[in-house]
Parts: sequence; C-alpha cells; structure tokens
Amino acid sequence: MAALKKVPVHIITGFLGSGKTTLIHSLLEQKPVDETWAILVNEFGQIGIDQAMFDHREDVVVKGLPGGCLCCQLSFVLQAALVNLLARSKPDRVIIEPSGLGHPAGLLDLLRGEAFQDVVDVHDIIATLDPRRLDEARVCAHETFQDQLAMADAVVITMREQSAPEQLENAQQFANALWPTRKWIHHANAGQLPISRLLNSGKATSTRADVPVAHQQPATPPSLEGGFFDFPPPPGKPQQETASALGYTSTGVRWHPSERFDLDRLAVWLGELPASARVKGVFHTDSGWKRLNRADGTLSVESSAWRQDSRLEVIVPDALATRLQLPLMLADPLS
Repeated sequence: MAALKKVPVHIITGFLGSGKTTLIHSLLEQKPVDETWAILVNEFGQIGIDQAMFDHREDVVVKGLPGGCLCCQLSFVLQAALVNLLARSKPDRVIIEPSGLGHPAGLLDLLRGEAFQDVVDVHDIIATLDPRRLDEARVCAHETFQDQLAMADAVVITMREQSAPEQLENAQQFANALWPTRKWIHHANAGQLPISRLLNSGKATSTRADVPVAHQQPATPPSLEGGFFDFPPPPGKPQQETASALGYTSTGVRWHPSERFDLDRLAVWLGELPASARVKGVFHTDSGWKRLNRADGTLSVESSAWRQDSRLEVIVPDALATRLQLPLMLADPLS
C-alpha cells in the first residue's frame, strides 16, 4: 500500500501588527481552485477576533484558537484542533498564523513530533517584518520579536506604503544580516505575496530554539467546541475579557449582533487610542457589517460577512493598559 501523502503545513509568524493576516488573505485570493485549505489562527486575546477577519468560503476552513500562546501554552489545544481539522476537513494545505506575541519554537517541535511526523510536512517558516518596528527599541529588544525572525526560513517585508525609504532600506539590511542567510526576502506591495512562494516552498530548516521562560507560564485554554465563543452576550450587556502576558495587555469586548454602531463615531474613538495600540474589530454599523483593522495608527475599514456578534480587541503595552477606557469609549451604540 502506498504511503499517504503528507499535508504541507506553512507557519506565517511575525510581531503584532506586521501584516500576517493581510498576507494570508493575498494567498487565499490566489489559491488553486482544486485545493481545500485550513487556516489555524492563534490569538493573544480571549475573544477570538481573527476568525471574524476571514469571510466564509466552502474551500477554506478557518479555526480560531484564542486565549494564549499557541506555540507553547496552548500546544495541547493546537494538537487536538489540528487532528480534528485533518480528520474532518482533509485539507490539501494548512496555514498556521501564531499570535503576534507567539514564539515558534514549541509549535515547530509539536509539528515535528511523534503525533504528526508521518502526517504533515512543515514547509518554510515565513516571518513578516514591519520596517517601522526597527525604530522601536522596546520591540527590537523583545525576545519574541528576535526569535520569530531568527527561526524564519524567509522574510516578507510588509507595510511598504507606510514606511519611509530609509526604513525600507534598514529593513532590507536587517534581513540580509540574518544568519544563516534566509532562502528569500520579499517586499510585499499592499500585503501581496506570490502564491509560488508557498506552493514551491521546501521543508523548514530551522532547528529548535529554547522557549523563553515568559512563554512557559500556565494558561487556561478555551474550549474546543461550544461555550463562550458560540453565544453572544444579551443586548445592552457587552462582555469584556482581559489578559496580560509578555509585557502586553489585551482587552476584548463583545456585543449582541442587534446593536448597531455609528461608523464615523467608531473611527473617531479608535483614532483616540494610543498609536502603539493594536486594534481589530468587527461591528454591525449604520453602514452595514464592517471589519476594522488598525496598526501603528493607520485604520482600514472593509465590508465583512461576519454576523455572529460585534467584537473588538485592543492590545497595548502594559504601561498603557491602566489608561485604556474601552467600555466607556464604546458604550453608546445605536439602538
């Protein structure tokens, strides 16, 4: 009997707000029509916003795993979710997007371990790099930021449109100086990555890095089926969840889908948040359902097929968390 073909698994890592989800969207737009893909999205926060950033498709299965670091704290949850996906959906390809604060080491070990060694092939690890981050000493010194790039087989330089020429040159020099030399370095215009980079990728070459102590703290994983994430809060009673780790605090809020928000007012409110705040949201607005994404002060708004509830996640450095007045800021939805 011929051996079963292993499923290629692609890890797309990168720090907060560096364009991982946008990159995956560009790959989905180029997906071969005869392939079914599975997307596993890990989130630092508790409410599961990233799964709402993908529109429903018959040929793409999206699974969100919120509430901790997929690469270490939630490794058991990942294993169970991946086994379930492979058995039920039988995807031709799997893309895993760890949290922007996720460390790739534990994830790589799990995928190369006994449970999956005969089932999946881990292909080139791709790291996204926002050139503007290299100007932030706090980010550059962050161990997770360094390790994400150190373990990558390839680097995608993102946010070109928001970066100055000297920042782009600095990012290129930074990527060129990584050792061993990366297989390739790509400048993504408008977050676009050619599908050939994925389809023609080889096996990941990275060896295991030590998981930092900060990533080894215990976490309470979310339920894989049912529970909090399936049912919206009652009208007029938004639900808030907060988590802190690795020097950052995530605050998430969910609202009943019947509550509508003024889109212009939302944009103003979000614009008043600190520039360093990472913001994602899906809202039922007076202009329909909208997907909002804000990184480094730049806000984008798109239509969304999500209808389950309105939800928002804001991630800020711990030093700013005490000044974040999220519930008051968004307590005035349209009736």
